[in-house]
Formats: sequence, structure tokens, C-alpha cells
Amino acid sequence: MQFKKTKTFTNLARSFAGESQAGMRYQLIAKLATAEEYAVLADTIRTVAKNETYHAKTFYNTLIQKAGNSENIDLNAGYPFRFGTLVENLGFAADDERAEFEEVYPAFAREAREEGFEDVAALFERVAGVEKEHNILFTFLRDALKDGALYKRDKPTLWICSECGYRATTKEAWKVCPLCSAKQGFVEIPLPFDN
Repeated sequence: MQFKKTKTFTNLARSFAGESQAGMRYQLIAKLATAEEYAVLADTIRTVAKNETYHAKTFYNTLIQKAGNSENIDLNAGYPFRFGTLVENLGFAADDERAEFEEVYPAFAREAREEGFEDVAALFERVAGVEKEHNILFTFLRDALKDGALYKRDKPTLWICSECGYRATTKEAWKVCPLCSAKQGFVEIPLPFDN
């Protein structure tokens, strides 16, 4: 079977488009976080945006490797176009990542395997694993920001100023760094993976 006539070919193209768009959407969310003076949160979101861009690159490279150049690939697919408050945007991102790891990439992996492309199936599964971690991250950040707990914990936690390195173990991060006077938005956020 000619690769360009497979579902896997189209799914790789859809994945490239989706990951490219996710990377850009997350850049826009990071910009909003910066505007709201959450510098470390913005950096965290930019890191996820970079991850999405690398996923897109990997899908693109796989597509080119297996199919060569294509003038145009028609895609019949839906992509989200939503934007709201910072909390809403983190929720949208969590939902999008959940859909990718629970539905989209498992279906694409199954189809690739059925068409005999085990290597592409494994690629979709590896990316789905990362998207699951992104979902956990965005869900945590959304909930913490919504509940006013981004810089509060139930037990003493190590807080580090990303500007000067000042450290303190307390239940709540300082509003202004006692060493360099950086605002709270520059405090590194302990993430759910850090425990």
C-alpha cells in the first residue's frame, strides 16, 4: 500500500498541525501569564509550548521520511480556538492534553499498527505519555491558581526565588523576596512531579 493513501499518513499530518497549534496557543497563554506578573508560570508554560513544537517536528520528520514531499495534504479535522482568563486557558489546555492522550493518539496508534507501521504507533504512544504529564501539569496549575494556592501548601515546602536563588521552607511563599525584592510571580512553583 502506498503510504500517502494510509490513515497513518493523514494522522501524522493532523498531529503535526495539532501540535504546531498547541505550541502557539501555549505561547499565547504564557504571554498572558507574563502580563499578570506570573513570570515562573509563564516559563513553565513556555517549556510545554517547546515540547509541543518538538512533537510537531517529530511528526513532520516522520511524515517526510515515510512519504517524501507533498504539495498539499487535505485535512478534515477540528482544532480548538478558545481564549479566556488565565485560569480558563489553563483549563482549556488541560482538556486538550487529556483528549490527546486518552483519545486522539491511542486511536492513531491503533490505526498505524493495523496498517503495519509499528514504529509510528510507538511514536504516537510515546507522545501520548508526554501529553498525559502535560494534562497533570495544566490541571494542577489551573486548580492552584483558581484556588489561590499557587504559592501555598498544607505542609512546609521549599520555595526558591528564580531571580536571586533565595530559599525558604514555609507553607506559603513570600509576596516579595526578602533578598532581591522580586515579586511572588518569580518564585519557582513546586510541581506535582517534584514530590
